[in-house]
Amino acid sequence: MQVTELEIPGVKLVGPPPRYPDARGWFSEHWSRRTFQAAGIDNDWVQDNLAWSARAGTVRGMHFQSPPAAQAKLVAVLRGAVLDVVVDIRKGSPTYGRHVRAELTADNGLMMLAPRGTAHGLVTLSDDTLVLYKVDAFFDLENDRALRWNDPALGIDWPAVAGSEVSPKDAAAPRLAETLDYFTWDGR
Repeated sequence: MQVTELEIPGVKLVGPPPRYPDARGWFSEHWSRRTFQAAGIDNDWVQDNLAWSARAGTVRGMHFQSPPAAQAKLVAVLRGAVLDVVVDIRKGSPTYGRHVRAELTADNGLMMLAPRGTAHGLVTLSDDTLVLYKVDAFFDLENDRALRWNDPALGIDWPAVAGSEVSPKDAAAPRLAETLDYFTWDGR
């Protein structure tokens, strides 16, 4: 499996996993501990989350959990397409406040690894989109946080459809300058 290190330390574009076609369609090992460990991804995934969005333009994010419940996420699209975005929020990081993005689709099979200390978000690019999130810490409401998805300081070039559906929580999230320093850069 191919793993591409992106411009933010620890953020990786993964896959796609091999697909084995036959007359019925194809088969793939979407996640295998052995394969991911061999590729240098050794998170202890504890929960899978699904998010379904009815319409293109639905924004989910920029979400993260603060310590002691910080999470890494492995994001994949099972149906449809998204523009997936990760922002570095580790104070002192050489890429603090910067973002990376990639188009994840059911067809391309790519996955995004968002490590602890980053905020993750997406916008759906097609109707009827289903996203899978593997996380390495359980959901914790007390540590559930968000960063304003359209904060101009982040410089994210969202597609024109972005924002047609946004939750009240995401619309009211603080900007980066208003966000507490939940994470500090440890050199990794």
